[in-house]
Amino acid sequence: MAKEAYYKKVIRALSAVWVPNTNALDAGMRSMSTETEALEQLFAAINRNDMQAITKDFDPQIVRVEPEGFPTAGTYRGIQAVQEHVAKGRGSWAEGTCDPEKFLVNGDKVVVYLHARVRLKGSAEWVGGRFADGFVFSNGKIIQYLSFGERAEALEWAGIKE
Repeated sequence: MAKEAYYKKVIRALSAVWVPNTNALDAGMRSMSTETEALEQLFAAINRNDMQAITKDFDPQIVRVEPEGFPTAGTYRGIQAVQEHVAKGRGSWAEGTCDPEKFLVNGDKVVVYLHARVRLKGSAEWVGGRFADGFVFSNGKIIQYLSFGERAEALEWAGIKE
């Protein structure tokens, strides 16, 4: 049971890292097509383990935050540090998916609801979870990339009422 809890933390920590559902844009929210397209490309790049491509829409001063309780909790600053952080997390997965279920937009913030299902290296068991990532855009670039264990926390951060 402790192993399963650890895997769930890993899932949460590795958020926003797989193939997107191209129909996931929520019709009820204002569209930020450039930004959501950038996020779809980010997820697709991580899904194919293309760590070079994940940086395409990163601002040079990007800040990545994973909250306490996640296996790789911390604050990572700059493209190289964020790239290394994502590569470390992605490197623990043998196979799996992390599919966006919904994009919610408020101003320069985008919340992505995610559903992950992965098998970690060295394990025969599949684990999964639902969570959210938050992104802040400025001049078409991602300047902040945050993970939230609970979707409600992401909505509150973005000022979105669902």
